Amino acid sequence: MTDGGRQPDRAGVDRSEGFGERLLGVLLDRAHEMPPDLIAPLVAEEVAKVGGREVSILLQDYEQVLLVPLPGRRLKVGGPEPVENSPAGEAFLSLRTVEVPQGASVRMYLPLLDGSDQIGVMAVTLDSVDDDDRRLLRRLAGLVADMIVTKDAYTDLFFQARRSAPMSVAAEIQWSLLPPLSMTVPQVEVAGILEPAYDVAGDSFDYALNGDILHVAMLDAMGHGLDAATMATVAVGAYRHTRRSHTDLSQVYAFMDRAINDQFGLDHFVTAQMMILNITTGRLQWVNAGHPAPFLIRDRAVVDRLESPTTLPVGFGGEDPVVSERMLHPGDRLLCFTDGLIEEHQAGGQQFGEEQLIEWTNRILRDRTEVRAVVRALSHALKHERGGTTTDDATILLVEWRGGGADHLTALD
Repeated sequence: MTDGGRQPDRAGVDRSEGFGERLLGVLLDRAHEMPPDLIAPLVAEEVAKVGGREVSILLQDYEQVLLVPLPGRRLKVGGPEPVENSPAGEAFLSLRTVEVPQGASVRMYLPLLDGSDQIGVMAVTLDSVDDDDRRLLRRLAGLVADMIVTKDAYTDLFFQARRSAPMSVAAEIQWSLLPPLSMTVPQVEVAGILEPAYDVAGDSFDYALNGDILHVAMLDAMGHGLDAATMATVAVGAYRHTRRSHTDLSQVYAFMDRAINDQFGLDHFVTAQMMILNITTGRLQWVNAGHPAPFLIRDRAVVDRLESPTTLPVGFGGEDPVVSERMLHPGDRLLCFTDGLIEEHQAGGQQFGEEQLIEWTNRILRDRTEVRAVVRALSHALKHERGGTTTDDATILLVEWRGGGADHLTALD
């Protein structure tokens, strides 16, 4: 309603349903009650309406090494495609459509994005491609990604497709706890990775963007297997509980400390790094409870460690922690990591160490800029340097602060 109670004049506005709206509308209308296993044939039917065929849906595996095909009626199901050095991988990493001529036709690879989280890639073959096809298929891929994430909450189909190796019970628990591995808004980007993906137990991370405040936590529960996974579950639950109650970092630490102590006793602990970042001003606050100091990255190189007073790990009944503070510059990145990344012994018996981590971080940053690609490349390069295996969980979380605002996204063209 406008001022005075009059309805806005909509004369001259074409509200009839066009081809593109019908195509996407059918998918959206049916999605509410669509069983997960029928998504594939419906998507294939939708693509056929624009002249497409040989539809494949490729999902990122848990190690972030492969894009594995989702099985389904009317889908083209081949072998996994590597994330590195493949057209599907290029679309996945670059977040843009990749087109590969194939004789008289074109194979299109479209990134599947749920918000800003990378789900995988949808591949489609057409005889020819114009800008209308590109626009419509890009939007269709976005809707398919949203459907996969929504349906994933009550099916195992997508989990089973993404799992390219046997997974331990502890790892199953940890993956169920995690937020999306990446998040991007104009002011800030977050990306994380865990290894070994199929046997992780005590490592975890969490984040939430509430208004102008980004909350971040990285946790490492002592031990291995189910005991560590159980302790990490309690720690994450306690962290989320206090974070959602609008408490400050010292209170978050105290509540988590009591929760671990009450549940497991004084002989159990969780190391933790908890941060609050104002994405408007760049003001960073953090508490370090037994973790390695994060690295500050500026101008594509590690320039500092965020040293701070270290309190006792969560569960040991430490005193109120000191909350450290620093103002970031636009473009600054924070690299957080657990000790499994630097304490792993190489074949010769020497620990990998922070200096090698800095060296490899700078090397990766010279070749890659995109936050998610940096995290993935760094994790895999470090694992290779440590002999391809790890005796402890190792987690990386990278945060980039950009500043600015996002109000322009609310304005319609």
